[in-house]
Amino acid sequence: MPPGTVVRFMIVGQFEIRQGLLFRGAFTRYGFKSIGTAHKKRGVAAAMLLLSADDTGGSLEVAGGARSVLLAVVSPCGAACVHASRSAVVQDGVFHLSGEPGRAGWPQISSFSEGMGKETHVSVANPALRILVLCIACACLSAVRAQGVDAVPGYHRTGDRSGQYVVPGLTWQSASHLHRDSRFDGRVDGHIYAQPLYWRPPGSAVGLLIAATQANTVYALDAATGHVVWRTVLGPPVPRSALPCGNVDPVGITGTPVIDPAAGTLYLDALVNRQGEPAHLVFGLSLRDGAVLHGWPVDIAAGLRARGMSFDSRVQSERGALVILDGRLFVPYGGNFGDCGGYHGWVVGLRLDSPGVSGGWMTRGLKGGIWAPGGVAVADRALFVATGNTGGVETWADGEAIVRLATDLKRPASGRDTFAPTDWRELDESDLDVGGTNPMPIDLDGRRLIVGLGKDGKAYMLDRDNLGGIGGALVVQQVSSASIRTGPASYPAQNGVYIAFHGNGVACPAGQGGAGLVVLRIVAASRGGIGTAWCARVDGAGSPVTTTSDGAADRIVWIAGAEGDNKLHGFRGDNGQPVFAGGRDEDRIQGLRHFATILAADRRLYIAGDDRIYAFSFEP
Repeated sequence: MPPGTVVRFMIVGQFEIRQGLLFRGAFTRYGFKSIGTAHKKRGVAAAMLLLSADDTGGSLEVAGGARSVLLAVVSPCGAACVHASRSAVVQDGVFHLSGEPGRAGWPQISSFSEGMGKETHVSVANPALRILVLCIACACLSAVRAQGVDAVPGYHRTGDRSGQYVVPGLTWQSASHLHRDSRFDGRVDGHIYAQPLYWRPPGSAVGLLIAATQANTVYALDAATGHVVWRTVLGPPVPRSALPCGNVDPVGITGTPVIDPAAGTLYLDALVNRQGEPAHLVFGLSLRDGAVLHGWPVDIAAGLRARGMSFDSRVQSERGALVILDGRLFVPYGGNFGDCGGYHGWVVGLRLDSPGVSGGWMTRGLKGGIWAPGGVAVADRALFVATGNTGGVETWADGEAIVRLATDLKRPASGRDTFAPTDWRELDESDLDVGGTNPMPIDLDGRRLIVGLGKDGKAYMLDRDNLGGIGGALVVQQVSSASIRTGPASYPAQNGVYIAFHGNGVACPAGQGGAGLVVLRIVAASRGGIGTAWCARVDGAGSPVTTTSDGAADRIVWIAGAEGDNKLHGFRGDNGQPVFAGGRDEDRIQGLRHFATILAADRRLYIAGDDRIYAFSFEP
C-alpha cells in the first residue's frame, strides 16, 4: 500500500453512554485527549477513525471494556456490499489488530461487543499508522452487519466469566424455532464435563469446535457439520479404582481448557495414568492439527517440587476452568469428590514462552479446594478464586474465601486481597463452602465489585479493590434455599447488573417458581444492594449463559436441564418469560453432566453430552 493511503476504521460498539462520551482515554502516541461524543440509535454508538498506512502492515491496540472485535470490509456502496470479514478476541484486556489494513478507500468496520458500561481505550501500537481524523459517523450504522467472532477461548467466553454471547438473528421471537440440528454429527469418545470451545483458523470460513473428554482425547470438529477434523489422544486416563475417592470414572480431562487465539494454541490439564501412577500433566496443542507443542506437557508435581512445594496428583482434581493472563497460564486444583487425602486448593502458574511451572499458591489449611466449573476469574489484571472448606484448622487458613492473586502468585499480605464470612468455622464443619461458584467481577456506576455465591445459599457482594478480610462484605443476602454450585452468568440491566445461577430462589416474584433458575438484581446503593429480579422452573442442573441479537437487544438466559429433563430452556433476560421450553422429544439431549454449559457460535448453540456434541439452530 503506498505511503499516505487513507484507510477508514469505523468503531461500533454497545456501551453505556456517559455524559455524551463514547470512549474515554487517549491516543497515547499522538497526544489526543478527547475521543468524541456519542450518538445513540437503538443503543448503538459509532465513531469513525481515519488512519494512514505507510506500509501494508500496522496495528491498533485495544484495551479495556471491549470483549471482542468484529471486522468486515465494506465497499462504499453500503450495507449490501460486504466482501470479506474476520475477527479476533480481546484476550486479557489487550488485543493487537494487525495485518493488511484493507484496500484503499474501503472502510473496515469494527464492532466492540459486550462492552456495556466499560471504558475502552484505543491507541496506535505501530508507528507505521498515522491518525488523520476522528469523527462521529452515525449515518453509516446501516452499513454494519453482525459477524461471528473468531474464538470462544475459555469458559463462559471471557475471563470475567460473564457468559455473554452475541448471536445475530436470535431474538425473543426466533428462539421459539430452536431445534436440534439432526444433520450435525458431533460424535466423540468419552464423557464430557468441560465446556466446548470455538476457534476459526485465519482465512477460514468455517470454525472448529474443540471438545475435551474424560478419555483424555481432544477433538476438533467442523462447526458446520460436526465431522472430526483432527483427534489427539494424550495418554490413558486414570480409573476411579486408582484414586482414594471420587465420582468420575475414568478421570482424564475434566476442567475447561483455554485457547490462545493469536497463537492458535490450546492448553489443558489431563490426569494421565503413568504406569499405574496418576499424574497431572498440562499440555499445549496446536489448534491446526492437534499436535503436542515442543516443551509440553509439563508435569505439575515435578514442576512444583523443583520449587520446593509438594503436590500429590492422586488427591488433587482439576475441575475449574483455566485462564491466560500476561503471557502465563493459570490452572486451579481442588480435591476429589469425597474430600479424601491431604489435598489443598491450588492455583499453579505456567510460562507459555518457555513451558514450565512459574509459581504456585495453595491454601495454608488442608482442603480448601478451588473446584467451581468457572475456575479462575480475571479482572483488573488480577486473578480471583473461591476456595472450599478447610479441615482441622483452629485459625482461618484460606478456606471459605474469595482471594485476589497477582500473576506472580505470591501470598497476599493484606486483608484487602481476601474475604471470608464471619461464620467460616460453621461453614467448614457443615461443608457449606464459598467455593461452589467462581467469583463474578462486575462494574456498576463506577464501582468495582465482585459477587460470590455460596453453598450456604448466600450472595456476598464485595469491594473488588478491598475484599475486606474476614466479615468484610458490603452486603450478605440469603438468595437460595438450596446449595449454589454452578457457573453463574452476569449481564447489564436497567439500573443494575443481573446475575443468573442455578438454585432455588427464596424471594422470587409472585407466580414464579424458584426451583431451577434464579436471577439476582445487583444495584448501587450506598453499600450496594442484592434483590431477586425473577425466577424460573428448570428441571436440571446446568450453568446459564446469555445471548443477545446485537449486543443489547433480545437478551435471553439459556440453561440446560442437565441430569434432569435434558432439554435446553430459554427465558427473556428482563422478566423471565419463557421463549423456548425445550422443544420436541427429538430435541432432547443425552448424557448431560451437572454444570453442563452452553456455547454460542456461528448462529448456533452447542452443548456437550457423553460421547457427543449437540448443535441447535433457530433457522430452518
